[in-house]
Amino acid sequence: MRPILLCMQSHELLREVYDRANAKQVAAELGLSLSLIYKWAEPTEATGSGAMNPLDRIEALVKCTGDVRVVQWLCERAGGFFIKNPAAMWPHPHYLIPATNQIVQEFADLLSVIAKAAADNQISPPEAASIRARWEDLKSVTEGFVRCCEQGNFTPLKREAEAVAAGKGKHAAA
Repeated sequence: MRPILLCMQSHELLREVYDRANAKQVAAELGLSLSLIYKWAEPTEATGSGAMNPLDRIEALVKCTGDVRVVQWLCERAGGFFIKNPAAMWPHPHYLIPATNQIVQEFADLLSVIAKAAADNQISPPEAASIRARWEDLKSVTEGFVRCCEQGNFTPLKREAEAVAAGKGKHAAA
């Protein structure tokens, strides 16, 4: 599967999807006309004859509401998860050690929740929910760190470290 790049337009992605899938079957399963399905794979700009497709609508919904839960829900339905990329800024990376310690602490917290839940050799639905919540926290912290490393962008790590030091951050001691 080819990676999706920010420069790829939604209609281009749909065109690639239709190359692999049967557009007639897609239209039938969605209860839509085949012509609409194909219009989604055309540009909607002044020169194109395409129609606003579901991907563009989801993007517009997130932009106008500022709520990424729509994307989170969609990612979960597709068997994945959504992690928002940190904003790009380029200060000196001297907050790496506290950030790596934070990842280790998040992992330790996850293991603690798992150990407590499994102590009686069974895991209840509330315990499973607690494990899931800690796992999501660990994924989020780790993905944020990796993105900062890839981009040389350590401002989010600095801000979080400062917030924790001030007792205001989401990872400050309770």
